[in-house]
Amino acid sequence: MYTLGYAFKPWRQAKAIADGPAILGYVRETAAEHGLDQHIRFQHQVKSASWSSQTATWTVEIARGPDQEPAILTCGFLYMCSGYYDYAAGYTPDFAGVEDFKGQIAHPQFWPRDIDYAGKTVVIIGSGATAVTLVPEMAKTAGHVTMLQRSPTYVVSRPAEDPLANWLRAKLPAMTAYGLTRWKNVLMTMFFFNLSRKKPEKVKARLIDMVRQQLGPDYDVATHFTPSYNPWDQRVCLVPDADLFAAIKSGAASVVTDHIERFTPTGLLLKSGQTLDADLIVTATGLNMQLLGGMQVVVDGVPADLSESMSYKGMMFSNVPNLASAFGYTNASWTLKADLTSEYVCRLINYMDRTGMDACTPRLRDADMEVAPWLDFSSGYVQRGMKKFPKQGVRKPWKVHQNYALDLMAFRLGAMNDGAMEFSRAEAVKAA
Repeated sequence: MYTLGYAFKPWRQAKAIADGPAILGYVRETAAEHGLDQHIRFQHQVKSASWSSQTATWTVEIARGPDQEPAILTCGFLYMCSGYYDYAAGYTPDFAGVEDFKGQIAHPQFWPRDIDYAGKTVVIIGSGATAVTLVPEMAKTAGHVTMLQRSPTYVVSRPAEDPLANWLRAKLPAMTAYGLTRWKNVLMTMFFFNLSRKKPEKVKARLIDMVRQQLGPDYDVATHFTPSYNPWDQRVCLVPDADLFAAIKSGAASVVTDHIERFTPTGLLLKSGQTLDADLIVTATGLNMQLLGGMQVVVDGVPADLSESMSYKGMMFSNVPNLASAFGYTNASWTLKADLTSEYVCRLINYMDRTGMDACTPRLRDADMEVAPWLDFSSGYVQRGMKKFPKQGVRKPWKVHQNYALDLMAFRLGAMNDGAMEFSRAEAVKAA
């Protein structure tokens, strides 16, 4: 939470790896302190946005309320903070025989409020952050929980509380202690990521050895906790206070590494021939990626295909004026990049105000620039979704850095008029 939290709002609780209610309380408290909760329009779904160069404005079409009543908002600058997932529908593979299963099936994205798994046999399909969070929590009351994975994920245990952070908070002013802990964690994360890139085999061996220390020499770590890829080719899962490993050691939970042949009336048949009985199957199989919350973008009457655009500083789109999007890091806390992007949007708007400009449009001047996918990540959800996202270049300002220190310098100190950003007046103003 020291890097996931806002830069201007210290995280004051003892636990650095916080639960959902604690994070929600922090977000609500921050919004209330700044009066932002009074300006949020809830139950508003953005459908499309149309840009007019004539007036230098966006017209945003909205469906609001339970009846999806149409509404219109206009603005001079549009800042999208909608994440990159399609929350309307979780991703579930086409499993054979699903209709045969007589028990309950739940996807974490649509968790039933009345779900009761006490004393029941549970199978959780998946091995990502959701699965490793659910297993130890559900194992507290379930009869038994099995995490069924096609392939292993890197799992690292860290203390839920940061002793140094708590000591600093007791000795120093809140913002000073928070800032020191924040930078300590930023630098540690950058060091770990860079070491993973430079010496992947060494880091891999260390991560797997840490799991072996948790589960003991007799546990089959090679099968269940040794991924085929290098660290940070996909996300590394963090578990607080080794809770996942504790659940496994206690016998309340287990891990099976296999492929699903089909669902059966009583559970799952695996490719190996093994069967898993289940009263409840949780499909922790992830989400689909979505750009700008699924919003359709039109520029001067022409639909914009943003998958064919180039990403400017990882936040704007080539040839699309006055539109920015917050997109966090894949190797660090999302909020670090979202904070920097928000600061840059403010700088950009203030610059246009000072210079009397109405529009800012990223323009790719180098037609021969080599392009690359927006994210260099082998995770399944990224590979499925990247075709919807813009491209990136190999040189700034078109290269997307996964590096907080580099972005900090570029976003706070970089020139506004950098040769790639084109500033202009509204056509109606120019014609007057």
